[in-house]
Amino acid sequence: MGSEKQGFIWLSGLLFLTIFVLSTADVHYYEFSLQESLFTKLCSTKIILTLNGSFPGPEIRVRRGDTVFVNVHNQANYAVSLDWEGVTDTIDGSNNTIQPGRNFTYNIELGDEIGTLRWHATSAWAAATVHGAFVILPVATEDYPFPAPTSDQTIILGEWFREELTEANQTITPGSADAYTINGHPGETYGCSNDTTFEMQVDYQGLYLVRVINAVANETMVFDIENHRLTIVGQNGTYTNRSFTNSLTLAPGQVIDVLLFPNQNVGHYYITARSSSGTHITNGILRYTTTTTSL
Repeated sequence: MGSEKQGFIWLSGLLFLTIFVLSTADVHYYEFSLQESLFTKLCSTKIILTLNGSFPGPEIRVRRGDTVFVNVHNQANYAVSLDWEGVTDTIDGSNNTIQPGRNFTYNIELGDEIGTLRWHATSAWAAATVHGAFVILPVATEDYPFPAPTSDQTIILGEWFREELTEANQTITPGSADAYTINGHPGETYGCSNDTTFEMQVDYQGLYLVRVINAVANETMVFDIENHRLTIVGQNGTYTNRSFTNSLTLAPGQVIDVLLFPNQNVGHYYITARSSSGTHITNGILRYTTTTTSL
């Protein structure tokens, strides 16, 4: 009898939580334009496939349990479909291929996903530049299961090829990239003075939720921030038990959410991303905007 009562209470609580989430859910609409854009990196210019002309692509930011409509207009010369990796509930049209000159609206019904996921083109050659973050925040009245961050930052580890990638030239093998990027920036390690470096500004003793996505195909990436420890709090759209580390090792497509507590001397520190095979390394900058407080 006691186990039956406990089961009833558990089911009642689950039903209440489900009804609460549904009653507070919102509907979001996004407009994406698939297009071919000119980008210059590594001192050379080429055409790449993009969404809304950006690399990486635009970020989707919603709350747990929301409904998301993403209308994709294909203004490029290639048929492309998008994959919403890690979304476990209903996706209307997940296998739809959008032909040039056509559009399609994805209907995404979120369930219990929380934290960070990613979206990307299904073809490997297109996914090299057509990808982005899918951020799912808690419901407005819901607390984080860890200290609430004062701010958050998405970091996408990508790759860059000097050669144009197309359907006819789409082979991506481990170590074949000419550079790695942090949020589209190659950094200062590739010998081109025109290349830009990603910079994240932080306040001393702030608390930041950093969402790290490995968008590099076929390469495990190692990520760290000089002299700073990271607290892992989530992976691939779910919370995890907290654990502490000096660096992250991300398999292809993996997403890890970490807390960053900047508590070092004022200055700047290197953010580093490299492949586990050691082919290339790219740097960003963590820069303190406020000085240490007096004790």
